Amino acid sequence: MSDLWVVNASPLIVLGKIGQLDLLHQLPKDIVVPSAVADEIKAGPENDAARLAIEGGMFQLVDAQEPNPELAAWDLGSGETAVLSYALENPNWTAILDDGAARKCAHSFGIRVKGSLAIVILAKKRGLIPLAKQTLRRMQEAGLRLDENTIRQVLKETLGEDW
Repeated sequence: MSDLWVVNASPLIVLGKIGQLDLLHQLPKDIVVPSAVADEIKAGPENDAARLAIEGGMFQLVDAQEPNPELAAWDLGSGETAVLSYALENPNWTAILDDGAARKCAHSFGIRVKGSLAIVILAKKRGLIPLAKQTLRRMQEAGLRLDENTIRQVLKETLGEDW
């Protein structure tokens, strides 16, 4: 996984809801949030942890160039488009997002992509959380939709944990 991450709203919001936003500073070498993603988050509830973190300057905000026509044709949300545009402009960066269509788009452009599940696995491997399954369950309770079979398989194969 690249040590340079450009992050979309979903991982920020879910990690904020479970009190784990610090993982986003502990895992990568550098992290940025596109302004379009920050705008989406700031439009949310006033007491949202991700919003408070964005407004408090916890993350460096960046502007992405206008997406190329092929990327724009995917008709993704403004946040996903900004994340992928930034990663396309900066090939050493990994797009951190959970949206299925955005992940397919990233793969079609050869953009490295990871999601919230990968963040949790990496955090467990680096000893930043005690059990991945506890964090993943809390993330699900906070609204993250992850396929149960995928979780079960990844936990077993990468960490030896049972779901």
